[in-house]
Amino acid sequence: MNTPVVGGRRAVLEAVRAGAAREVLVARGTRSTAGLRDVLEACREAGLPVREVDRSELDGLAADHRGIVAFTGSPTAIGERELAAWPFGPDDLVVVLDGITDPQNLGAAARSAEAAGATMLVTRTRRAADVTPAAIRASAGALLHLAHARIANIARGLERLKDAGFTVVGLDERAERTVFEEEPPEGRVAVVLGSEGEGLGRLTRDACDLLVRLPMRGRVASLNASASLAAALYAFVLPRKLEGT
Repeated sequence: MNTPVVGGRRAVLEAVRAGAAREVLVARGTRSTAGLRDVLEACREAGLPVREVDRSELDGLAADHRGIVAFTGSPTAIGERELAAWPFGPDDLVVVLDGITDPQNLGAAARSAEAAGATMLVTRTRRAADVTPAAIRASAGALLHLAHARIANIARGLERLKDAGFTVVGLDERAERTVFEEEPPEGRVAVVLGSEGEGLGRLTRDACDLLVRLPMRGRVASLNASASLAAALYAFVLPRKLEGT
């Protein structure tokens, strides 16, 4: 089995910060920038080896490396049993993806989730994107910081989260109320996002405690999945969580 590789300065930096990087390779002659210096400083602080190699070697490891790659360990996902026993905090945020199949969309959604302070990402084991180097790069390394649960049945996983005290909020363009009309939930919150083509599956939709939609004022009918997630998190979930902080 090949060792996973991530390329690009931001993704490599986050791999180092997350403790996932095993070795960093830099192309000879790469121009020194603030981003590269940040990576090298993080490697020094972590005691992580850095090797200079020919650019052609990096070309054979990653398609879009920008002069730097990191060998990483394979991110380990938990299953449904571990999800049910996970030691969540009283105000935790979980993002659930129901059928995101494109690694770029997975990465972008994970980046929005991590930026909003989510502690875990939940995805399906089948007909769903896995954590690949392309997904990690698209997430700017956020996938290396999030706990990740991969489960066979999203609807059943949502029941597990509800048993753990989560309010499950589904993003659904057919919902009667918008994020500005529904009262934001308190405490533990799980936000569920469906696929761009089909949205939430029926069983997933039925398992949600409440459904909200984003109001669309322009001529374009909808936002892409990761943009919808970011908008919902910042317009609906976070304002309540930030009250009093």
